[in-house]
Order: sequence, then C-alpha cells, then structure tokens
Amino acid sequence: MANALIQGASRGIGLQFCKHLLDTRSSLKIIATCRRPEEATELQQLRKENPQNLEILQLDVANEDQIKDVSSAVKQLLHGNPASTGGLDLLINCAGILHPSGRGETSLKAVSQEALMSTFATNTIGPLLMAKHFGEFLTKGGGEFGKAAADGGKPHSAVLVNMSARVGSITDNKLGGWYSYRMSKSALNSATKNLSVEFSRGRKKVICISLHPGTVDTELSRPYHRNVPEGKLFSAEYSVKKMMEVVENVSVEDSGKFFDFAGLEIPF
Repeated sequence: MANALIQGASRGIGLQFCKHLLDTRSSLKIIATCRRPEEATELQQLRKENPQNLEILQLDVANEDQIKDVSSAVKQLLHGNPASTGGLDLLINCAGILHPSGRGETSLKAVSQEALMSTFATNTIGPLLMAKHFGEFLTKGGGEFGKAAADGGKPHSAVLVNMSARVGSITDNKLGGWYSYRMSKSALNSATKNLSVEFSRGRKKVICISLHPGTVDTELSRPYHRNVPEGKLFSAEYSVKKMMEVVENVSVEDSGKFFDFAGLEIPF
C-alpha cells in the first residue's frame, strides 16, 4: 500500500488534495495533519467516510517539537501496517499564510519583524523541518508518484511537494509589495532546490519540487478576488487536479524546479 502525507489539510488546497487522492487512488493511505483537528469538520467527515484510508494527526508546522512527535506517530502507523513499505510515497506541504493580518504589506512602512517571523515560520521553516523529520520515510517510498522507471524515468522513491506561489519568483516580481509572503516563498523555493540536491544522493532519490497552484478560491486569496482577471480564479478542485497531473509526471530530472499548475516551469 502506498502512503501520502498532506500537511495543512483542514481546508482549501490541502483538504482538496485529500479528497482527490481518496477519489483516484483506492489503495492509498493518507495521513492528514492540521493544527486543530477538532475544528476541521470537513476533514473529520472525510475520515468517517474513509476510515481505512485516512488518518488525522494534530500538527502545527511552526512547532518543531510537534513535527518530531508526529514523525514518531507516523512511523508507528507505517510499520503497523503489514501492507506498507514503511515509507512515504508523497509529502505535500500545504499550510501557508499571506500575513498574520490576512493582508500583504503594500509598502515598507507596513513591514514588521513579528509578521515576517510568523510568515516565515509557517511558509518556509515549517516545510524545511518537515523534510528534516520525514526524510527517512521519503527515502523508503515505493516510487508510486512521479514518472516511474518503467516509463523512462530514473528510479526514485518519493515526491516531495512544497506549495509555493508565483509571487515568490524574484524574476517575475513587477509590482513589489507583499514583503513577508514574497520573501517566504522565495526562500521556500531555495529550500526546495537545496533539498533536491541532498535527496539526489543515494540509490533511490526523492523528487523535490515547488508548485504554484494559481489563484485559487480559498480564504488566503479571498481579500483580493476583485483584482483577479476573469477566468483566472480557479476552484480548489481544478487546481488540485492540474497539480496532481504535474506530480504524476515529474521525473528525477525535474527535481529542484518550480512549476505552475499547468506544468510550466517558473523562473526563480
């Protein structure tokens, strides 16, 4: 049985990844994490409907002690299942914040140390620590996602996805503003590249990519919907379906790259 971990699964894109994977992969075991499982009503309902394929664990990605504790719990789950390889085939880091206030900074005057640190803790440091504590499981995956060796790809064990954003592209930045969010996503892309180098060593490699989901109708983007051009605001269902097509087709050669939901590479 293949295994996937979706970090930040209580709502929006993370929740939709759980739904999509449950609908499309009947033999997949999904471990979904979120800060407050007791308040994640849709995720809890999904668990009731799929008790054999979905587990929910509490995790605040800004707390390394919790990440370490959850990695121990995941180890028990994986080794307690005789049909499991004992590894993860897919890890998707979804949790993210635009800014503690819910709105990005429009000028330098709005920048504060507290907001920068909070945004980086969730958007950048958290995903990196997830890779640190779950890396051992990724190297034991069965290569269920990504372009398999049978399809012409080099052997790999798993795919690690960091949910980034186009505004994290330094090259693409034409408008400025949103200091905390832009910088945290740029740093996340840098971390993804670093991870791709480290996880390229060894016999079975881990494919590490950053993904831009497009502008999705979620709480994070809601304050800015009126500025989105017609036809460019996507449902979570559409975005996740397109991103999973990317995940299913990436190869070892793609590791370290930054893609949009359509599979087009974005410059760093």
